[in-house]
Amino acid sequence: MNVIMPKMGESVIEGTIIKWHKKVGDQVKRDEIIFEISTDKVDTEIPSPADGVLKEIKVNEGDTVEVGTVVAIINENGEVSEKPQQAETEVKEEKKSEKVEDKKPKEEEETKKQKLEPSKKEEPSGEIIEIAMPKMGESVMEGTIIKWHKKVGDRVKKDETIFEISTDKVDTEVPSPEEGTLAEILVAENETVEIGTIVAKLSTGEGIPAKKESKEKVPDSKEIKKGEVKEEKEKKAPEAMHESFSDVSAREEEKTSGGFFSPLVMNIAKKENISYDELNKIKGTGFEGRVTKKDILNYIESGRTQQKQTETKKAEETKVEEKKAPTPSYKPSYTSDEIEKIPMDNIRQKIMEHMIRSRDTSVHVAAMLEADMTRIHNFIKKHRDEFYNRDGVKLTYMAFIAHACVKALKEYPLINATIESNTIIKKKFINLGIAVAIEPTGLIVPNIKAADQKNLVGLAHSVNDLALRSRNKKLTPDDITGGTFTITNYGVFGTIMGTPIINQPEVAILGVGIVVKKPVVVEVEKTDTIAVRHIMTLTLSYDHRLVDGMLGGRFLKFLKDTLENFDPESI
Repeated sequence: MNVIMPKMGESVIEGTIIKWHKKVGDQVKRDEIIFEISTDKVDTEIPSPADGVLKEIKVNEGDTVEVGTVVAIINENGEVSEKPQQAETEVKEEKKSEKVEDKKPKEEEETKKQKLEPSKKEEPSGEIIEIAMPKMGESVMEGTIIKWHKKVGDRVKKDETIFEISTDKVDTEVPSPEEGTLAEILVAENETVEIGTIVAKLSTGEGIPAKKESKEKVPDSKEIKKGEVKEEKEKKAPEAMHESFSDVSAREEEKTSGGFFSPLVMNIAKKENISYDELNKIKGTGFEGRVTKKDILNYIESGRTQQKQTETKKAEETKVEEKKAPTPSYKPSYTSDEIEKIPMDNIRQKIMEHMIRSRDTSVHVAAMLEADMTRIHNFIKKHRDEFYNRDGVKLTYMAFIAHACVKALKEYPLINATIESNTIIKKKFINLGIAVAIEPTGLIVPNIKAADQKNLVGLAHSVNDLALRSRNKKLTPDDITGGTFTITNYGVFGTIMGTPIINQPEVAILGVGIVVKKPVVVEVEKTDTIAVRHIMTLTLSYDHRLVDGMLGGRFLKFLKDTLENFDPESI
């Protein structure tokens, strides 16, 4: 099977291979990461399209090729015996590229072949499975390992918890994909790594497999080609970056620096007017110390020194900065004995960042009204035991609110949309998010997938199930991704009303207050009278970039009417 350079965007026409995670002769599994690429849009890891053996690598690290180019070949039969043939091919390529060693004796060439041959005696008895940091949400880019439940050498069963992670979405336990022995732990507790990073290795055989004695790389054509590619890129880079760095001296710096910067990093540097001199000073955390997207963005955010434009402009910026962050003119009046400093845990920090991002993204507007829940209250009180005995589900207000929301979202689909740049994405499905409070200071929003296809009893089952699994850390990545509209019920804590923050990238969120008894004016036989009713406050926070007051008001009114006119015969 041919592995091609993937298309990572409509305007992307080429990509650069920055790292091979597998070498010729290695076994690969479907969806296992085999190489890493960089384009002017994104740096990303590319999984294998099939199970098999990596038969041939056609494009070396550092090479840039067009989208659709075959970069490797996978033998789906999975025969490792093809590895020696590839090794022989590499030796032949070495002869072409390494002219200096053309006259070396055949004995030395045979020695190289032997070194490249796979040693069957050293192969482990069991299969090695790499365990990666899982993706726990659409916007989640990294996770922190907060606890290892197993240590190296421990036997683990399939689906048994081996470690626990924390992200800005959830703290959860990660189970073992197979039964075996924990062969290696690559990431320690409290370390934060990107999604997809290999954190451990599991051996499915008996005990820990012996490590291969020799993985020494023979100086071959790959290393020589890599040097040639490096020199070639050093010649081409100034021309490719002509628009960003037209200064001749900058080009000379790039020639002598010997550094490689991905197209994505160069594109960011162009937009931010970062010179080659500055790029070379940034400490890279990527492969072979290369500067990654995260490195350059951190450098920009940390306040890099920008070129002086005019003394006047610099003075104005300084004044604005001082206004934004004034230095407190007072000193704390308390002593260290009177306070306790508590560092934020990872999930609280991520929630803080997510809330600030939502505040700075959406133009928040809130609308509020009261709904008479007396009919629903009386129905729950009368039929609670019947539903529990028959369907095994506890009836709560939330099931009725979720059912009414689904009807309202069908009536006003723009509330169920998202915004991407200048485009409105109107979704034809409804994934209803239910905010769940997690002790001690967490909050998570799992989703009822395809909520528009469930009846009242089905929604009641889903609400109870999500709440239970959230508190027991049993949610899956699918549970917390793909939401289209969120309901948050702060009424469970006795709160009458609130103005919730929108859960990005959605455009609205419904806040539900406590149901309280209130004296209200009702009309009985065309006569106004005062009666005690069960009243609940509903608050809709919406993004005014898309949802205006008319749409928000109509949505709330439809929701109110649906709840107040509940018909028991409709169940």
